[in-house]
Amino acid sequence: MPGEFYIEDKKQNETLDQLHGEEPVTGSAVSDWQAAESGVVSIGEAGVKFKIHDLTLSIHNLIGDQVTVRLYKPVNGIERCCYRQIFDTAVDPAGLPVINGTWALHDVLRVTLESNNVADNGKAVDYDYMLEAM
Repeated sequence: MPGEFYIEDKKQNETLDQLHGEEPVTGSAVSDWQAAESGVVSIGEAGVKFKIHDLTLSIHNLIGDQVTVRLYKPVNGIERCCYRQIFDTAVDPAGLPVINGTWALHDVLRVTLESNNVADNGKAVDYDYMLEAM
């Protein structure tokens, strides 16, 4: 039947409606980005498995020529930085595709941002991400 398929390991039929993923999550965070590295969003939860398919940050409100994005996740129970990239608001696009693919999560992924310009303090940084339960 169209829209249905059989998953061998699960020994059951699945419909495409059951595999549509979670609703997209959007929001924004305001912080003193230049004063210190600050949290934008935490994604996932301890002991729950997800796939994250997309994480986009918008730096359209910022003017720093060095905006550093970092991702942290536990590795063997200890939080580690697993991604770090420096962007320039004058050159890079306002929407940053930080994760453009699929990552498996089984704990919290913490997203931070830091700017080198004091004028960025108190500005909003928008985010958008898509999860799929595993």
